[in-house]
Amino acid sequence: MSAALHKLQADFTAALRDPDRPPPAAIRATSAAQCRAHFNIHRNNMHVSLAAVLEARFPVIRRLVGDEFFHAMALVFVRQLPPASPVLARYGKGFGAFLQDFAPVRDLPYLPDMAALEWARSEAYHAADAPAASIADLAALPETALPMARLRLHPALRLEVSDYPIVSLWQTNSHDAEVRPLGAEMPGETALVTRPLLDVLVMALPPGGAAFITAVQAGAGFAAAADAALDHGADLPSLLATLFDAGAITGIAAG
Repeated sequence: MSAALHKLQADFTAALRDPDRPPPAAIRATSAAQCRAHFNIHRNNMHVSLAAVLEARFPVIRRLVGDEFFHAMALVFVRQLPPASPVLARYGKGFGAFLQDFAPVRDLPYLPDMAALEWARSEAYHAADAPAASIADLAALPETALPMARLRLHPALRLEVSDYPIVSLWQTNSHDAEVRPLGAEMPGETALVTRPLLDVLVMALPPGGAAFITAVQAGAGFAAAADAALDHGADLPSLLATLFDAGAITGIAAG
């Protein structure tokens, strides 16, 4: 690539991202005003298209704040954090961090965690496939091998721990014709996100679930992961049934 072409592309990209920046000098029209007007069409199309990507990726947040507000907020995000990759499936990862510092939504403190949950759903959708193991596979292990056995988690599995009832909030805003009011006294929830088959699954984990999965992710054997879950009040048989039924476990390696 020639230096001149590289500079033109860099100038073109910078001008697209910054509405206060004039079009690159290499772009010409019959007048400066016409040049800017034509270039603004490209600039506007880019911003609106990226805002539409965010609207599709964060539908619950869009419903919570309303279409008009979300669109305006998305345009602010697009200007601050344009894509770093041409793959639009990767765009929006920083939306939760953006919401933490976005003053107009300061009275909705659960929005960053909801953004993390919706982003986890997007990642899970695009993750690799893997066949699920069954709890019978765990039961078939020799008793001496069980303590050090290591569970393999599904590639789509994501864990989002929140001080807010994000799973309940996500469910009522995704599936209910009328949004159910959620009381301020409701406890926080840990969301398990995975994709056992074609559809992404979102569910609230019972007590000890996050501790168990975090231990498995860290490479702990079954006994250590079970102890971590029990320390957090887990009903271990019920928790294991939940994880296996959700297709969250894809294999068991004897220790």
